[in-house]
Amino acid sequence: MRRGLLMESMCEAPISGGFRMEGYWVWCGSVVKGEDGRFHMFASRWPKSLPMHPGWLVASEIVRATADTPEGPYEFQEVVLPARGAEYWDGRSTHNPHIVKHGSHYLLYYMGSTHPFGDPATDIGLDDPHTIVARANKRIGLAVADSVFGPWKRMDEPLLPTRPGKYDSFLTSNPAPCVKEDGSVLLIYKARRYEGHQHGKMTIGAAVADHWSGPYRVISDEPIFLPDSFHIEDPYIWHTAEGYELIAKDMDGTLCGEKHGGIHALSRDGLHWELSSAPHAYSRTISWDDGTVRTMGSLERPFLLFQDGKPTHLFAATADGPGGFDRAERTWNMVIPLA
Repeated sequence: MRRGLLMESMCEAPISGGFRMEGYWVWCGSVVKGEDGRFHMFASRWPKSLPMHPGWLVASEIVRATADTPEGPYEFQEVVLPARGAEYWDGRSTHNPHIVKHGSHYLLYYMGSTHPFGDPATDIGLDDPHTIVARANKRIGLAVADSVFGPWKRMDEPLLPTRPGKYDSFLTSNPAPCVKEDGSVLLIYKARRYEGHQHGKMTIGAAVADHWSGPYRVISDEPIFLPDSFHIEDPYIWHTAEGYELIAKDMDGTLCGEKHGGIHALSRDGLHWELSSAPHAYSRTISWDDGTVRTMGSLERPFLLFQDGKPTHLFAATADGPGGFDRAERTWNMVIPLA
């Protein structure tokens, strides 16, 4: 499988760069240059007293960290979207942040969820009622601020409710927005449908809005990537003169040649996609600036920082260990400079 242009441009990753926090699992790094000229990472964290997975479903919160350079290291500043009560649709967990600057506004897309139970036990598992209800309540939201420092106004309702009988009848999650200059949005997202009392396979859908404030409308009654042939997660998209481009996690390795490596795909309209001629966008095997090369247990949630119209850094959530969320001892958001 041919290596893509993104992989060919990757420099060594700074071993001391990115963002990590003692006592927390850290995930989902998304970066914007603030009005102060510094770089602000919006990330997810949850306490290591809970398992990495599924602890995020019931206890994640979105935080902000800062650095003088895109490489970091980033220092924690504040909790941006804390828990706010089970009665809110996003009251118990906020996760999957994606920050966008449009005009004078900062747009923070995210996943939110809630459940009616008390705090979970430290050994919470996938069959725990907290987890089952929180997964079914996953929805996509938007918080808006006039400053990267806030205050942040959350929407009262999710941007994308579930649709009975459709591929997104169970949940909507993992927002990947492309906000264009005129304020219109193409939003790629993760979805699952109800199959009996359980959820079905992970699928990817597409929605649009004439303005980022909404309303958002789904543009296809079928997933834009059929999971049997195009099984991906965590897409990141951007607009080009020819249409759109996408990088995403290859769940099975059948598209780019590496399980959980990255694919590169192209589209003219955001609805119909095809793999690029060199689809292997990035690898879990990382060259670090201390001279080591390591295959990471996880390399997920890719995010590109664009400066002056060009991608300059790839951010990704990463974990040590042999692979699998239950075998990771540390997670952090890493960064790879692009030549």
